[in-house]
Amino acid sequence: MMLQELVARAAGLHSDRAAVCFDECNGKPPAFYTYATVVELAVELTAFLQKHCGHQGKCEIGLYCYPGINLPSWILGILQVPAAYSPIDPDAPPAISTYFMKKSNLQYILVENDKINKFRMSHADCFYHNSSAIEHTGLTLFQVSSSNTDFSSEVDNMKSKCEPSKAVDNSQPGYTFGPDQTEVKTAEVGYMNAGQKDTLAYVLHTSGTTGIPKIVRVPHKCIVPNIQHLKSIFEITPDDVLFLASPLTFDPSVVELFMALTSGASILVVPNTIKMMPMELSAALFHHHHVTVLQATPTLLRRFGAHIIKSRVLSANTSLRVLALGGEAFPVLSLLKSWKHKENKTSIFNLYGITEVSSWATCYKIPEEVFSADFRTDFPVPLGSPLLGTKLEVRDANGSAVLEGEGQILIGGEERICFLDDEITVPLGTMRETGDFVRVENAKLFFLGRKDNQIKRHGKRFNIEYLQQSVLGLPRDSTGISKDAVFLYSGGDSLKALRFYEEIEMLVGKAVPGLLEVILSHSIEAVYRHIIKMLFPDEEQLMNSDNVVKRKLRVSSGEELHGKYIKLTSERGHEIASGLIPFIALNRGNNFFPMNFTKSCMQPKNTVWVGVEPLQQPSFLHSKAPGVMKSHVQRSELENRILTLENKANKNDHSSVQQNHTKHSYSSVAELAMCVRWKSNTRKCVDASPLVIIPAKEEVSASVYVGSHSHAMQAIDLDLGEIKWEKTLGDRIESSACVSKCGNFIVVGCYDGLVYVLQSSDGEIHWTFVTEDTVKSSAVVDPSSGLIYIGSHDQHVYALDIYEKMCVWKLHCEGGGVFSSPCLSSFPHHLYVATLGGLFLAVNPVTGSKIWKSNLGKPLFSSPHCNENYIYVGCVDGNLYCYTHSGEKVWQFSTNGPVFSSPCLSSLTKQEIFFGSHDCFIYCCNMEGNLLWKFEATSSVYGTPFIFQSDDLNNKILLAAVSTDGKVWILNAKSGTAEGVDKLPGEVFSSPVVWGSKLVVGCRNDYVYCLDLYIAGKNNN
Repeated sequence: MMLQELVARAAGLHSDRAAVCFDECNGKPPAFYTYATVVELAVELTAFLQKHCGHQGKCEIGLYCYPGINLPSWILGILQVPAAYSPIDPDAPPAISTYFMKKSNLQYILVENDKINKFRMSHADCFYHNSSAIEHTGLTLFQVSSSNTDFSSEVDNMKSKCEPSKAVDNSQPGYTFGPDQTEVKTAEVGYMNAGQKDTLAYVLHTSGTTGIPKIVRVPHKCIVPNIQHLKSIFEITPDDVLFLASPLTFDPSVVELFMALTSGASILVVPNTIKMMPMELSAALFHHHHVTVLQATPTLLRRFGAHIIKSRVLSANTSLRVLALGGEAFPVLSLLKSWKHKENKTSIFNLYGITEVSSWATCYKIPEEVFSADFRTDFPVPLGSPLLGTKLEVRDANGSAVLEGEGQILIGGEERICFLDDEITVPLGTMRETGDFVRVENAKLFFLGRKDNQIKRHGKRFNIEYLQQSVLGLPRDSTGISKDAVFLYSGGDSLKALRFYEEIEMLVGKAVPGLLEVILSHSIEAVYRHIIKMLFPDEEQLMNSDNVVKRKLRVSSGEELHGKYIKLTSERGHEIASGLIPFIALNRGNNFFPMNFTKSCMQPKNTVWVGVEPLQQPSFLHSKAPGVMKSHVQRSELENRILTLENKANKNDHSSVQQNHTKHSYSSVAELAMCVRWKSNTRKCVDASPLVIIPAKEEVSASVYVGSHSHAMQAIDLDLGEIKWEKTLGDRIESSACVSKCGNFIVVGCYDGLVYVLQSSDGEIHWTFVTEDTVKSSAVVDPSSGLIYIGSHDQHVYALDIYEKMCVWKLHCEGGGVFSSPCLSSFPHHLYVATLGGLFLAVNPVTGSKIWKSNLGKPLFSSPHCNENYIYVGCVDGNLYCYTHSGEKVWQFSTNGPVFSSPCLSSLTKQEIFFGSHDCFIYCCNMEGNLLWKFEATSSVYGTPFIFQSDDLNNKILLAAVSTDGKVWILNAKSGTAEGVDKLPGEVFSSPVVWGSKLVVGCRNDYVYCLDLYIAGKNNN
């Protein structure tokens, strides 16, 4: 039987039942298709493909889409041709997708209609449009361009650098390997042939143990027994609701889809972004749709958090009958037990398998008695019994069978066979190496870890997964980090990444160039590959690092000057307003940008300056706004507005705020108190620092712009805390936002490698620019030219013209990724850039040429800041460095911990420098590098301090700083004594921004906070 035949049988029995539900989780009713509708749409697609695709012999058709209501119909429509479907992830790096499509020799690609522009931009010149859109199904067919079909030389070049995947036993026709490693002639064996018309069900690509993406062609005969057996084990019925948890490019998605569709059950589909939002996802699964069967990775389960797991997933009254965990090491039982309510009846299973023998190989049901109160949970969980048609073997390094002890597990079976890369025929019974090591004990298999995550050095072997767990503070037996896990997604931060980096270098006994950037951006497997590549170049078995290690989107060659961008919005124009909008922008490190005012307007009497270096900002002060500055009358109005702004900033308006006076350690001596004015839920950690915009127009309220790990970018009313708009971007946001010269746009970097330019009024996308890796750097704007400068982990800094939508120049920094934000100096006109490779350089902002560079030898997370004489930057070696604008090092100030904090400069305090260190101190030194004072906080100081002054706070010059334990400190900037302290309910890596007596900062408890500062004991009602 083939997959489509099993679905047809179920559809005949359950035609009126819901086959698929798609819920966007946005308040709109979910969409449902019955089995009859799914089959009807599939038949329509099948007829279209049979008409337009030549399909003598085997046929494989790509499917470029996001999961949605039509997904089952699309897959079924391809299978019925008959053809194999090949899912292509629109969010995957184009270089990997292009390699996969061409290496697979895909001749046809079905593209979701609203992804056509993205497909064309990502894969330019590879394909041509071959047909009209297919009615009702939302797809368009593309055919491989004949000019690009000759891919063999590129593939051969890539293969020559890589060791092919190993098939053992019958991988050579007619031979098997005996225990003593001598070749023994065996009886003739049969073969499975990939070239036969009805053989293949789907085609995937994966990163195998060699590092090169493998093409895996999966026959119906391989996957159908898997699905049939798991349906029986899980006792699937038409009343079940299964969740499509896995990406389409991950083969467990096949099991999820077809366990449901071959049983008359229903499959629930949600957008990918919802999978990153624990509250929304758990509500959809267990409150709205009552999911009964969940197959997931332990990472997805842990993403819910203990509270949601206890209250919804594994609660006493949960809808969930079956929880099957696979794809990663199984969670420690004591942790599962702590999550599971004593009345919970959910059956929990451990699944194990590899894509090369798709999909699952073993299954083990956790006995119910394990979760009883008096049962021990300190024993390991076995992999379980082989599934139908699956054979397991364990062999040692010599190839001998292991009956007791440790060895590598091999998977195969008579017809449990997939075709890897260029294989056309494979002997029946072929066994595949997994790269996974197990312990055999009393005929049970216990997972130990990956072969390729262990490095032997100086006679000692260490496992990077365990090292990462120790750095993250996870229990040694949690085995919770998979090879695909990203360090920062698994509880890591910049300091832990630095520790991880230093411990690896200590263990391997030498420097590993570029390691820190890989830790910060890539998977644990990529970390391993990078170490091997650096330490053992002669043994390197990786494809070109540009094609493997870089996780994010790429700029094609030949685009050095103008770059490449993906337009993600409609064609309606986004013209710049005829007159530039006057406004004040505040962001971390006291970057105070008064934009589009004249000098006379920017210096009204009694103006409260917030950290401005006047000599460094003549271009701001003379930035004319032709549409605004036409008459003396208008200038007077603007001057009045500035005075109004300053008065509003200094005005007490606590009337609408309920004060919550909480006790803290400094309450008895602190003069200042804080209370929460508002907080905004972003649904994930907020490590980005807020951008505050105060417009000159009286009728427009001030706004806070900030991004979150939830992918959400929010614009929040500064006074009221109301969300003006929210925009979901492609991935996690740690970059702090920057405002354009005109005030109409907000610019922010994203983990998906894109720089987003959003309309400040409504969050709609104006333009996106593609870099080659994660963008954590925060942009800076040139107030004279309007150009935007931003760095990327691809080791480049970019100059972008957001109005012409082009890259003016890009510069390779030679010294690692650019994590921190560039710093722009007006006189001299320099752009300063710091890299994770320890390189500090000055760049011509107009041409992108290097002016000078200095190598500090250790990573630079701190963003440089400058005044008219010097540039300052912190380093993880514990020093704050001072340079002249000509590149001469003047002094260095030493602390006892890494300096991630950026220096805060201000003319308010006669040009002292403020910064924090991971030694728990906040420092103040003068421009000569001499210590004036230091204040001991209660934990490390990651964020950048902010200096301010307000009439409402007795006109004192104050410094706001945060420590990572959530403490918000208000210090006297002159003396360093504490004026006030409060504590937020989560860690803080964001930097505070203050306007008047309002302090805004992000927190790792998922909220952005606005705190009102006031004098303790003063009547503020």
